[in-house]
Amino acid sequence: MQINIYEAKAKLSHLVAMAMNGEEVIISKSGLPMVKLTPLEKKQVKFGFWKSKVKIADDFDKLPEDIAKYFSGEAE
Repeated sequence: MQINIYEAKAKLSHLVAMAMNGEEVIISKSGLPMVKLTPLEKKQVKFGFWKSKVKIADDFDKLPEDIAKYFSGEAE
């Protein structure tokens, strides 16, 4: 389907739905094709991608003593 840009403004939601359903939608200006609406590819999330690639130290959340002194007010 080819549609004029001025008409496309009023029917954008409908044109997007058509493109999502696989129909080719071309928007033209003064009869010249300008752009084609196409759906974006869906990306699948891969859970566990970093598993066994990243190691967190056992003491990761332990505050170093010199920094802990500043929080407790012992350091000046």
